[in-house]
Amino acid sequence: MKKTMFYLKDFNFKNKTVFLRVDFNVPLEKESGRIRDDTRIQAALPTLEYLIDQQAKIVAASHLGRPKGKFNPQLSLRPVAQRLGEILPTRVTLAPDVIGEEVEKLKLSLQAGEVLLLENLRFYPGEKENDLSFAQALASGIDIYINDAFGACHRAHASIVTLPQLVPQAGAGFLLEKELKNLEKIIHHPAKPLVAILGGAKVADKIPVIRNLLSKASEMLIGGAMAYTFLAAQDHQVGRSLVDEQSLPLCQELLTLAQKNKVAFYLPVDHVAAPSPEEPEKRQILTEFPFPAELMGLDIGPQTQKLYTERIKKAKTIFWNGPMGVFEVPEFAQGTLVVAQAVAESEAFSVIGGGDSVAAVTQAGVVQAISHISTGGGASLEYIANETLPGIEALKEKK
Repeated sequence: MKKTMFYLKDFNFKNKTVFLRVDFNVPLEKESGRIRDDTRIQAALPTLEYLIDQQAKIVAASHLGRPKGKFNPQLSLRPVAQRLGEILPTRVTLAPDVIGEEVEKLKLSLQAGEVLLLENLRFYPGEKENDLSFAQALASGIDIYINDAFGACHRAHASIVTLPQLVPQAGAGFLLEKELKNLEKIIHHPAKPLVAILGGAKVADKIPVIRNLLSKASEMLIGGAMAYTFLAAQDHQVGRSLVDEQSLPLCQELLTLAQKNKVAFYLPVDHVAAPSPEEPEKRQILTEFPFPAELMGLDIGPQTQKLYTERIKKAKTIFWNGPMGVFEVPEFAQGTLVVAQAVAESEAFSVIGGGDSVAAVTQAGVVQAISHISTGGGASLEYIANETLPGIEALKEKK
C-alpha cells in the first residue's frame, strides 16, 4: 500500500501550536556574526507567511553550524531571529534555549500568528543522536509538526525523524513539497533523453547516485576530479590527478552497468592540466594518455566542453551536481561555466543540486533559466540515490 504524505493545505492551523522545522543554517561573517547570505531564510518565507496568515502559533527550529552538542554563542540563531523580525509581519521572539522551563512558558504565551524561534537545535547532543527524551521535550505542547527543511531531511536526527512520530499531526511545508515534486520528475517520469551531469572531487559520494541514475538516464557526462578515477579504472595513466584507489573496482562495475543498460557514459576527451591548482600559469591542454607524471587534470578541455554542450542541447531532462574542475580557481572554472551556460540555454527541464553547481549558475548569471535549484545538495543526492529520505519517511501516514 502506498503511504500518503500531507501538505500545508491539508491542515487547519487556527490557534494550533505548530513546530516548524526549517533550515536556517545560513553562512555568517566571522568577525561581525552577520548573515552573509539569507537565501535559506527567504526559501522558508512562503510557509512561514502561510502559517502566520492561518493564525498558527509557530515554534520554529533549526540547526546552525557544528556546535558539537554544546552551547556556542557564535552559533546562536540571534542573527536569524533579527532578520526574521525585519521581514515578517509579526512578532518574532528568540527563545533563550531549545528546551526547558523557560521555553515552555514562551510556547504557552504565544499568540496566534506569532513566531518563537528556538535556539540552535545542535546545542544539544540529543539532536544528532536522535535521542527520544530530547524529541519528547521538543514535542511538548505541539499540535502539528511541519517539516520545511529539505536540506536536513537526509539526517536521522531527533527533530527530523522522531519528533513527527510524537505529535498528533505531521506534514510537509511548501519548500519541501516543491523539492519533492521537482526531484520526482527526475526519478519517476523523466522526459527522455535524461542527461545526468556529475562532477566534483569524491567519486565515492556519487557512486549510489550514479548506480540509480544508470537505470533512468540516457546519457551521463562525467567531469571534475572523479573523472580520473573512472579513467584510471580503464587503465589510463593520469599523472598526479586525484584517483580514489578504493573506488576503482566500483567504477569498473559502473562502466559495465552503463554498457549493459545502454547508457552513453561520457568521460573527458581532453583536459586542462597543471602541476597543481596553485600553478595555473603552468597549465596546458592534454589530449592523450599517458599524462606527464608531474601534471594533474584540473578541468575539462575545450573539446570536452564542446562535446558536453552538444549532448546537453539534445536533452529533455537534466540533473546536474558537481563542478567540472577546480571551480574556485578562475583558470580552471571554464568547463563548469560552459556547462552552466549550456544547461541554461537548453529547453530541457533542469534540476541542479548542490553548492558548487549552484555557485556556477549564479556566477554565469543564468539562475533564472534553471527549472529548479535544490536547497539541499547532500539531501538531493541522497534522494536521487535512494528515492526517499529519513525525514520524508517520518512524515508518511501522519495526519
